[in-house]
Amino acid sequence: MHRQVSSPITPSSFNAAVSDVSTGFTKPHAITVTPISAAYPSGNPMVMTMSGSSLARVRLSEILPYEGAPSPAYGKAVEALSMSLMRYNASVIELGSEDAALMRCGLEASRLYFRTRSPNVSGKTNRGLSMYRAGRSVEDLDSSPPCMAEIFRCLGKVARAALSAIARHLRLRSDVFNHMLDDFPLAPNEVSSSVLLASYAHASIQNGKPSSGGGNLSTNIEVEKGLLTLFCSDGTGIQVCDPNGRWYTADNGCGVGDLLLITGKALSHATAGLRPAASYRTTTDHLSGTDTRGRASLAFRLMPKSNAILDCSPIEAAGHVIPQSYVPVSVSQFMDNLLAENDTLVIPPVKTHVPREDVCKEPSLRSVLSDPISGAFLEDAMVVSCGHSFGGLMLRRVLEMSRCMLCNAEIETGSLVPNHALRAAASAIKQQDDKRLFHNAAMRRRRKEMSDQMDVENGDPATDDGMHRVVHYPFAVNEKVLIKGNRRTPEKFVGKEAIVTSQCLNGWYLLKIVESGDNVRLQYRSLKKMMNDDRGGSLQVQAVESNSL
Repeated sequence: MHRQVSSPITPSSFNAAVSDVSTGFTKPHAITVTPISAAYPSGNPMVMTMSGSSLARVRLSEILPYEGAPSPAYGKAVEALSMSLMRYNASVIELGSEDAALMRCGLEASRLYFRTRSPNVSGKTNRGLSMYRAGRSVEDLDSSPPCMAEIFRCLGKVARAALSAIARHLRLRSDVFNHMLDDFPLAPNEVSSSVLLASYAHASIQNGKPSSGGGNLSTNIEVEKGLLTLFCSDGTGIQVCDPNGRWYTADNGCGVGDLLLITGKALSHATAGLRPAASYRTTTDHLSGTDTRGRASLAFRLMPKSNAILDCSPIEAAGHVIPQSYVPVSVSQFMDNLLAENDTLVIPPVKTHVPREDVCKEPSLRSVLSDPISGAFLEDAMVVSCGHSFGGLMLRRVLEMSRCMLCNAEIETGSLVPNHALRAAASAIKQQDDKRLFHNAAMRRRRKEMSDQMDVENGDPATDDGMHRVVHYPFAVNEKVLIKGNRRTPEKFVGKEAIVTSQCLNGWYLLKIVESGDNVRLQYRSLKKMMNDDRGGSLQVQAVESNSL
């Protein structure tokens, strides 16, 4: 039976929590991943624990950046974290005893904070939610549960460590994304871009008795928009959509010292889709029939600064292929575009098995027919023993590990079968791309030939090297020319005689009009050499001193 009043968190209670949590880390436990469709083929949406693949568990101490050469433990932790994100769109980070005790105190403080609030008048399930940002005024802090500042610092440290590990696995510098993050600590009078959410869901009461299970699914399917998100709760209830479009309970078996990690759309754009955004949803009533405590949870969203630029140039410099759709964009514009997409998105009713295209943007045909690591087309696609097809660098990695990257099943390296259908489709798309590139090159070559022909008519000899464009200066300083003009030349200068006073960059000239004495800046395409007929005889042109540039 829980008390309805909030009690302060003292150092003695915090130390006691440390001792309680430290005993729970002596024996690591596996976190099972159970697809809902596999666990309940009959359509029952209740989620239960079944044997299956496991999310990677990575200790925070193993992925924290440090000076010196990387240790084998660091390399294994980075590999395990990234592979779990690739297979399941989620991973688990295990905290130390002190950080886990802080999470326990924060969850209990959030629970007591929301339980002391006025209950829902309608008698329905009440859900409390509080948002905390670092750097806010003291008045705003009074509306948040205790310990939020300490938890914000702790989860921010974990999020930055996870982000550096993701960057390292992509062959980038571990601090490559730091320019998009807030300064730490924050500057005076600055509010953090990242946010910490504390929530509490009361236990469902039906006819005066606790609910006997069920696990109602939330109809709100969310796609993380920031860089990444960390979840910590004292009960299961978060379901994630894996790359195959299957939903599973991701926090099954997680304790208060375990953080569930998922990636967001901002990181997906910054990595050119190598780390796609995860879709997730929560259960509103996934509690046992005897548990009336409810569920408290903390969510830390690592967000980029609004004035930062999401650029894929570091990914390209590392040797990855960048699709044409990933162009540099400001974070503010990127978030506005996501908001506009959400306004026009119609979410379908929740089903036991929701295909990936219902919750995520449907992948393009080019991305499906390309190797996710190198970006090359799957012209060497092979079918492995489990039935999945791979090619390029991904096929090489599958053969090295002797394990499928999608279903985690062991494969036989000697039983590879060519996937001729996938190869033919990849070759067809590649031919279309090559044809489009050839057409664009032909158009550029045709425009250059027309430009060279105009240069010859103007007295500018064309270069024999068609590969490199050379800027010509067909007119000399102090030479008298005729302004023939083009669509951008002012009408009053067309047909006038002028004298070249100086040369500028990219074929531009500074001219002095003979008739009016005005100075004008025109390109060589707008000028024409003076012929003998235009000059009216052989006239000596005196040098003109330019009084301006």
